[in-house]
Amino acid sequence: MATYANLPAPSPEQGLNRYLQEIRKFPLLEPEEEYMLAKAWADHQDSSSAHRLVTSHLRLAAKIAMGYRGYGLPQAEVISEANVGLMQAVKRFDPEKGFRLATYAMWWIRASIQEYILRSWSLVKLGTTSAQKKLFFNLRKAKNKIGALEEGDLRPENVAQIARDLNVTETDVIDMNRRLTGGDASLNVQVGADGEGGSQWQDWLEDTDADQASAYAESEELDARRAMLVAAMDTLNDREKEILMQRRLRDEPVTLEDLSSRYNVSRERIRQIEVRAFEKLQDRMRELAREKGMEVPA
Repeated sequence: MATYANLPAPSPEQGLNRYLQEIRKFPLLEPEEEYMLAKAWADHQDSSSAHRLVTSHLRLAAKIAMGYRGYGLPQAEVISEANVGLMQAVKRFDPEKGFRLATYAMWWIRASIQEYILRSWSLVKLGTTSAQKKLFFNLRKAKNKIGALEEGDLRPENVAQIARDLNVTETDVIDMNRRLTGGDASLNVQVGADGEGGSQWQDWLEDTDADQASAYAESEELDARRAMLVAAMDTLNDREKEILMQRRLRDEPVTLEDLSSRYNVSRERIRQIEVRAFEKLQDRMRELAREKGMEVPA
C-alpha cells in the first residue's frame, strides 16, 4: 500500500478543531476524477493517486468517527482508526463496479472503528495496569511514528524503541501488539473449506442489496443505541456499575454470594444495588432516547 507519512493526523495536543480545519483543505473529487485516480491506483499502483483518494475522503472518515463519541475512547484514536479503514478501502476499491468510493469506504471505516472499540472494551476492562492502558492507547501511534506498519509481530529493534518511548517492558509491547493485531485478521480470513474459497470476508463488504439506505439507517440506529448505553452507564457510581456488569452483562453472572463477599455487605444489599442501578440505567436510556427523538425503550 502507498505510504501516507504526510497525511494530517489527529492528536490531543493538536486539538480536534485544528485537524478538522486542516482536512477541509483537501478538495472533494468529481465522479470522473475519482474514477481516473482509482484506475491509476488499481492498474499501476500510483501512490499519488491513492493519496488523493484518501485525502479527499478524510472528512467522511471524521464524520463517521464523530458518531462514536459516546464510547468514552479518545476521539483522536477513533478518527485514526477511521482513517485506517479508509486506507484499506482505497487499497481494495474497484472503480469498475459502478459505485462511488464513499459508499464502499463507509463499510471499511465503520468496521475499523468497531473493531477498535470492541478491542478497547475487552482489553481495558480486564484489570490492566496503568502502564498497559497507556500502552494500549499509544501503541498504534508509536508504531506509526517509527514506520512499523507491517502486520504481525514487530521487529526486535522496533519493540525495544517502543518500550523505551512508552516506559514499558518489551514483553508488554509484544503481548499488546499481538492482542491488538489479532482482531485485524478477522476481515482477512479465507472464505470456503480449508481457506480455499479464493475470497476473503472483506470481499463481501460491498452491499449489493438495492435498499442500502435502509441498511445504513439500521446500522446508525444500532450505533446510536450502543452510544446511549455507554452514556447512561456514566450515571452510575463505580460500585453500581461493577455490580450491574457482573450481574447483568456477563454470559455467566456472578452470584450474589460472591459479590457480597467482595463488597463485605449482605446478599440482599447487593440485590438492592443491582435493581436500583438497572432502574437508573433504564431511566437515563429513556431520557436520551427522547432527546434524540428515538423510540423509547421499554
